[in-house]
Amino acid sequence: MQPQIPWNVLLLSAATALWLVSLPHIDYRHMGDWGLLDKLPATYLLSLAFLTAGFTVSLRRAGAASWWPGLHSVALLFALKAPTAILYDQVRYPWASKHEAVVAHLLANAELRPGAPLSGNMAAYDQWPGFFALNATLVRAFGVTSAQSYLNWAAIFYGLVLIPVLVFLYRTFSKDQRLVWTGVWIFEAANWVGQDYFSPQGMAFIIHLSVLAVVLRHFVRPGSAGGLRSRDSLDPAAACVPPSTTFRRRAVGVALLIPLIAAINCTHQLTPVMLCVSLLALQLTRRYRNAGPLAVAVLIMLVWDLTMGRPLFIETLASLKESAGSLLDNSRAGYAGQLTGPGPVLQGRADTLMVLVIAALAAFAVAARRRLLKSALPLLLVSIAPVPLLAVNDYGGEMLFRVYLFGLPGAAFFAAAALVPASGGAVQVASQARPLTGERRAREPGRLGISPVTRHRISAVALPVVLLALGAGFLPAYYGKERMHYTPPAETALVTRAIDRAPPGSLILGAINAFPMALRRYDQLQHWYFVEQELPENTRILDDPVSYLAPQLPQDGRPAFVLLTRTQEIYIDSEALLPPGGFQELTAKLEASPLFRVTDRNAYGTVLEYRPASR
Repeated sequence: MQPQIPWNVLLLSAATALWLVSLPHIDYRHMGDWGLLDKLPATYLLSLAFLTAGFTVSLRRAGAASWWPGLHSVALLFALKAPTAILYDQVRYPWASKHEAVVAHLLANAELRPGAPLSGNMAAYDQWPGFFALNATLVRAFGVTSAQSYLNWAAIFYGLVLIPVLVFLYRTFSKDQRLVWTGVWIFEAANWVGQDYFSPQGMAFIIHLSVLAVVLRHFVRPGSAGGLRSRDSLDPAAACVPPSTTFRRRAVGVALLIPLIAAINCTHQLTPVMLCVSLLALQLTRRYRNAGPLAVAVLIMLVWDLTMGRPLFIETLASLKESAGSLLDNSRAGYAGQLTGPGPVLQGRADTLMVLVIAALAAFAVAARRRLLKSALPLLLVSIAPVPLLAVNDYGGEMLFRVYLFGLPGAAFFAAAALVPASGGAVQVASQARPLTGERRAREPGRLGISPVTRHRISAVALPVVLLALGAGFLPAYYGKERMHYTPPAETALVTRAIDRAPPGSLILGAINAFPMALRRYDQLQHWYFVEQELPENTRILDDPVSYLAPQLPQDGRPAFVLLTRTQEIYIDSEALLPPGGFQELTAKLEASPLFRVTDRNAYGTVLEYRPASR
């Protein structure tokens, strides 16, 4: 009799085959109002369902073969985020091309100018150059022409590196491999924020999480665990508290963490703050009341901010007078406009729903599994530590998303705890002094009045249903605005030609900066994006764009070029920065003016040169 192939192997194989078959049928070149959502074939959606089913089956053997759920987690990462990396023939995300421009600048000039007043808000990148210097080194080391050859794969790379970091972090608080890998799965399915593109934030987030994982595993103070050293006081899924370390070993550990903390500080402006507030939150626990890591993190952050990052640091301090305490304003998302159109509106709603689902699951676990909370409290604290920053600054309309991102690892762990029942159903009622055993254990109600057997039955249904729902929710949350993120090659070529032909010192204008190659040669050109304002001001521009722009354009003979492209139009329409049809009206009025001459045009955009009457 031949051995049977395990179900999880069959399901994973079927999911992989369906996913591969679906790729050629994803018509990304003709996206409409729904982004990529209505371009995903049924075989792709079916592959996610098969993959989720295979993962839930693999959890049954997670204790003996944890690499199976790990393999499914890697497959989920590829299933969700690899299609665009494989299919797109251009850079995904206009911001990614902006970051590539910084790498190109370093390769061409081999210098940093942190104090130079670069336009387009580009000075900050010379003040926090770690990510760009690393990629410039990689470009030269591998002999590729530019970072464009690999930057679309950043989300996959970051995701692969994050998986072992998350596993290391979760195993500090749980010995149940089902809970650990379900937490990893939920993190991937709920990580729709989009900061894992070719960006300093993606790299800094990984280092930030690595520092916290090391602190939580190796910085337990002697005598601080108390009753948590006894298995009787722990949740059946909880891991034993890590061994305590002496002051000397903790001091050595701090010294070893200095390069990682320094790497965060030279890479990104916000992440050092997130690290400091997370380490500060750990001071609330007896186990991790260590001043060393916090003091070093604060010191390195201040040294960097007052030297390399001083210009932006001073500017940010000045802005705090207006933003501090404005919780509602700081919690706004994106531009000053409002999402419009089916895809963007659905994405906004999906984002909100995903946050609520993860928060509800985590809150349920906190209430229902108090003994797990008792041992994993430090992870909860570092997850909610960034929340107060919403009352400090809006970070360009992105603070809400960053708080969610930095809180997601802990939230995913507790959400998994809500779905994965304690192994063996070992629940002890608070009023009892002796552990429950045998048939009585199986029937005894827990803290919420639900017996372990009932919870296992509920979990058998709830786990695959919730995981499948999260995977389905990821698609609109991540791809609902995908039309804004893909740029046809002809548009990229048009912008590249215009910027390469512009003499040094020229002024480059655009409605907004969200278009490919917008900041190419940013160190040689000036920039002005004149529609990145509140809608009333933008409407005033539309009344007479020539009269609004002309007085503010160079009168000293320096050239000025206006770039109006398809991607800008999509962004403006999707976020209602202009009234409906406003972008076409703006373009038509500038083209009709004798002060502007069309120098290049194709189906995806127009380039106009400012020609004052005196010239």
